[in-house]
Amino acid sequence: MKKEACFYLGTVVGKYSFKGEVLVKIDSDTPEEYLTLESIFVGLPSGLVPFFIRKCKLHKSSLLRIDFEEVNDEAAADALLKKELYLPLTLLPALEGNKFYYHEVIGFNMLEAGKNIGSIKLIHDQGAQALFEIDRGETTALIPIHDDFIQKVDRSTKTISVTLPEGLLDL
Repeated sequence: MKKEACFYLGTVVGKYSFKGEVLVKIDSDTPEEYLTLESIFVGLPSGLVPFFIRKCKLHKSSLLRIDFEEVNDEAAADALLKKELYLPLTLLPALEGNKFYYHEVIGFNMLEAGKNIGSIKLIHDQGAQALFEIDRGETTALIPIHDDFIQKVDRSTKTISVTLPEGLLDL
């Protein structure tokens, strides 16, 4: 499985027991949705490798405690620490309306008052505020991803219509 066909689910952040269970910080507001997974891809130096899940439980409401079939001792669990976990994009539920996944809108054109202001090149989501990086030809603009700015997401025309504060594009 190629990483481009997957979405990032979380990272192994710790060990739970001497039997090889690991704790995973999930990048989701609803980690309970992932309790019934049968397998998951682990990002290893050789690429994404499928690991089969024997048991999965919620741990302190924000972590998953996973018992992998292939991991039976503390040393094997140590090898998974800080490894990223992925699932196929096909497992993402479809979003409707103005909700979207960041990977989904890369390449969409951004419109303001019906005028194309550029195409979405990248999403920056590491800081306090997620940002669209808009390719405007000669320049690049950073626009906050904010519900108040987004008027319509049109998947059929691959456009996002926005209303931006005056002067934002001039920064």
